[in-house]
Amino acid sequence: MGSLILCHKKRAKQPYMITRVHIRIYTIEELCYYICNNLYLIDYTLMNRQLCEWIREELHMWELADQLLGQMEKNCTAEQFVLTILEKSNVYSPGEINKVQNMLEKLQNQKDVERAKHKADSLLASKEYALAVLVYQSIVKNEWDDSVDKSFYGKVYGCLGTAYGQQFLYEEAAAAYKEAYRLSEDPEMLKAYMYCAYRSMPEAESGNSVYLSMDSLLKEELKQARRSVDMDVTDEKLEIWKKEYRRIDKCC
Repeated sequence: MGSLILCHKKRAKQPYMITRVHIRIYTIEELCYYICNNLYLIDYTLMNRQLCEWIREELHMWELADQLLGQMEKNCTAEQFVLTILEKSNVYSPGEINKVQNMLEKLQNQKDVERAKHKADSLLASKEYALAVLVYQSIVKNEWDDSVDKSFYGKVYGCLGTAYGQQFLYEEAAAAYKEAYRLSEDPEMLKAYMYCAYRSMPEAESGNSVYLSMDSLLKEELKQARRSVDMDVTDEKLEIWKKEYRRIDKCC
């Protein structure tokens, strides 16, 4: 950063809770950091009277609170609201705020379904899998936008499969990946579908053709991985992996 950043010493006794992602905010710096790293999630969960009162009562930033309340009375946009917070907090430089503003303008020009997918993608990246599922489902269950290529919806279904898979809901994940493959014809989606179908199948159906095909595929990939390890992994890399494994094992 090119200019001096003035940090605020005030830390809230009572945090502001962003319920959507289960994050507690204690300082203006944390609030600004959340805004800049979650632009796709900016909505009513931030632009509300409760946040303004929290800024006033907990951070003692009275002028900022009054300005934000005044903007809300004039029906400002969520983008204008968060930009005011960034500008008045002195946490980021003018150049950095300008980049944020440009990004917000780009988001405004996106289609509704594209913005919704970016929100879901952000939730998925932050491991809020259940919430991500809800947003992805809302995209595919609502009326589809004809101006968007069907491959876009294929990607949505693929991400939905990932969100389900991360929750070990393999049957639901398989159904999502199957639809993703139908729309996009991406071989990776077919592979993901086969894997989830394999994981969701009871042992009684182990003679099923999908089960046998996936079992064979996984065994072949394991063989290839072993060949790659034999050829490419040095003793130094192996020691690093061992240490990492021990660390994870202790944590578990």
